[in-house]
Formats: sequence, structure tokens, C-alpha cells
Amino acid sequence: MARPKPNFVCQACGAVSSRWQGKCEACGAWNTLVEEASAAPLPGSASRALGRGRVVVLEGLSGASDEAPRLPSGIAELDRVTGGGFVFGSVLLLGGDPGIGKSTLLIQASAALARAGHRVVYVSGEEAAGQVRLRAQRLGLGDAAVALAAETNVEDILATLKDGAPPRLVIIDSIQTLWTSQVESAPGTVTQVRASAQALIRYAKTTGACVVLVGHVTKDGQLAGPRVVEHMVDAVLSFEGDSGRDFRILRAQKNRFGPTDEIGVFAMTGLGLEEVKNPSALFLGDREADAPGTAVLAGLEGSRPILVEIQALVVPSTLGTPRRAVVGWDSSRLAMVLAVLEARCGVRLGAHDVHLAVAGGLRVQEPAADLAVAAALVSSLVGAPLPVDAVFFGEIGLTGAVRAVAHPGPRLREAARLGFARAALPAAAEDAAKEAGVKPLAVASLDALVARLAARADQAQMKGG
Repeated sequence: MARPKPNFVCQACGAVSSRWQGKCEACGAWNTLVEEASAAPLPGSASRALGRGRVVVLEGLSGASDEAPRLPSGIAELDRVTGGGFVFGSVLLLGGDPGIGKSTLLIQASAALARAGHRVVYVSGEEAAGQVRLRAQRLGLGDAAVALAAETNVEDILATLKDGAPPRLVIIDSIQTLWTSQVESAPGTVTQVRASAQALIRYAKTTGACVVLVGHVTKDGQLAGPRVVEHMVDAVLSFEGDSGRDFRILRAQKNRFGPTDEIGVFAMTGLGLEEVKNPSALFLGDREADAPGTAVLAGLEGSRPILVEIQALVVPSTLGTPRRAVVGWDSSRLAMVLAVLEARCGVRLGAHDVHLAVAGGLRVQEPAADLAVAAALVSSLVGAPLPVDAVFFGEIGLTGAVRAVAHPGPRLREAARLGFARAALPAAAEDAAKEAGVKPLAVASLDALVARLAARADQAQMKGG
């Protein structure tokens, strides 16, 4: 019998190579190729290349399509991100930095479902059952009938789940600690993670139970392990937050049964995670009035409007190459806004250091923040504060034109609810501002906004003189 050829699998991307080499040709990572044995064939997956397959029933697009049945978790912010609750038979992958609160969130969801009469199984591969029990008691959840287990063997976990009544929710913490006897490699390797995830997904699809897999993240915040696992699961959730702050953001990166742009906001307290019903008030709580370089963005995360403060600091540089520091926004987007300010508006920032931050630690991804960023930069440069009762939103084009953005109505209604009376916005959103009771300050091009801020700075200097 011929000896099987060794496979070298990249632990960063999952690419397979026939020989070892220092650098992975697929992702470019160094020293990530590890020799692993080939995975054993799954039960019932014998080759049928020469056999005759069965006929599959084909259906049309005009048939009835029932909405997937869901299991509400009892946590409104979690249900918002998942699209209304856990879908029966679905598999979710939850990632986040160590200590961010992944286990706390899942324990709270498990307790809520157990108290509602559903069978919930929590399998920990990193902690003993006693440690999980102590955390639950500290959170005041010790009375919830959650079944705990500390196990890492996939076959033992599946045998336990099949013994007794089928559970509604199964939590695996974490997928990197599991191993299966079907493959010969160490726990945490690409082959083991892929095989373990596939076995759990097959269990979820055949029994209708919802399975939540907890995943580790790399230093740059990406989910560790092979990318194929993210393609196998039905939803990928990311739990974000700054260790120096109390709030946490739950964001959906992939969701087959719901939107991918919704976020859930939580606050970490001594009794666990609490839902934040009004994120705008949270992010604007420490706002300083009449401070140059600050602008309030009327943003939108999914269907939820959120007001956040954009802070900018522009100072003369003593370096040959001025510094560009960005926190919470895209650095390439900042470079584009700076280029438009210099080329279309005559604002010279090439000899200045630019520091930009989204206050509160929230990461803003939508292009509607362009106008607020530009206003904060010019305000810091000329030393004139922006109106305290004004919000900003709008996308800036390379020509300097301010373009319309989606859903101006919810943004403006949220601004009016929090006491803002004016809004600098694209001309197309004037009617929405009037309907919301906010005075529109239409900005057709970026140079018009710069001229207004320059005039405001001149008036402030005249009053001061």
C-alpha cells in the first residue's frame, strides 16, 4: 500500500501545500505551514463517482416561502443583530477579543432561554463547569436550569446532546479547543477546527437545534482559524469594545437570515451586560460645547440612527512627513477628504499633523461621515467652534460636491429628539429636515462649507478683538 503524501496546511488561511515552505503562497504569512494528516472520509460519503445519483426535485421561484422559525433569546439587542432571534437549525460563530464579554453574553442568553422553558446546553472547552457556574452565580443567574459540561471531544459532545430531550440551544466555548478522532492533528489546527465545525453543523441541520460557536480572534481582530469555517456557518457575529470603556458593540459580519448592518449596544456592569436603549445619549454624554475641532455626526447603523462626536486636531508639524493618526474611521477615507480639501477648497494641510478620532470608541464605516470629518478638520484649523446645536452628514465626492446619503429622515428625527435644531446636509435632504423640525443648512459643495466656517472664524476674531 502506497504511503500517503503529507499535507502542509497554513494555520492562517487554510491553504494546503504538498511541501513545507517558510511563506504561505496564498496569504503571505510566514512560518504558518504545519504538517497534518489528511482528514478521514465522513460517514456515508463514499465515492459515488461511478454510481447513479438520485433525482432532485426542482422548484420554481413563485412558490410560497415561509419565514424561518426563530427562537427569541430574551435579549433585545442580541435579537436585533440576529434578525429577530436564533433560527432553528442554524449555526452562529461569535468572535471577540479575550475578556470582551462573549461568555457573559452567552450565559445571559442561555439563562433567559432556560427560564422560558427551553433546554439549553453550555459546553466549555476552556473552563471547568464549576468556573462557569461561579460566573453565573455572580451574575445572579444561578437559578437558571442550564446544563453545563466541560468537554473537548466532539464525539463525546454529540453523544451527550443526543442523550435525552433535544436541546434548543447549544453553546460551544470555544471551537478552537475541540478535537475529533476522525483526523490526526492537534486541537486548534485548521484540520481539527474544520472537522469539528462540520460535525456540529451537521448535528444542527439534522436536529433543528441552534448552535453557537465561540471563536478566538487574531491580533488584528480577525477571527482565527480557517476562513472556510466562516463560509460554513449561517452567521458571523463580532463582539467589539475598548477595554478602557464600559460599552460593547455586537455587530453582524454575515447573516443568512437577517441584515448584516445592524448593531447591538451593551454596557458592561457588575451584574453583566445591560442593553443600551439610547446609544446616542451614551456617545454624546461627555461632549464638550464650544470646542474647536468637534462635529456631531448623524450616523446610521443598520436601521438605528446614532449620533456620535467626531474630534479632529490639526497642528503644525515638526516632521518631514506630517503624521496622520486615525481612530475609529478609515485612514484611506481621511486621506481622500484631505486631498479634496486641498485641491478643491484651497485648505493647506500638507504641513500639519492631523489627528482624527470618533469619540466613545465606536467605529464608523459609512461615507456619510465625510462632511462631519471635513467640518471638524476645518474647525480645528481655523480655531472656530462649530454650532453646538448642529449635526452634519453627507458624502463628499472627488469633485468637492456633497452627495446625498441614504435614510436622512431617521437621522434628522434622532437629532431633533436629542435637541439639535440645525443640520448641515446635502441639498436633497432639505425636505426631510423640514419634516423632522430641523433647520436645514444645505451644502451643495465642500468649498461652500469651508467659506462658512472661515466667515465664522473671522466674526469670532472680530468679537474677540
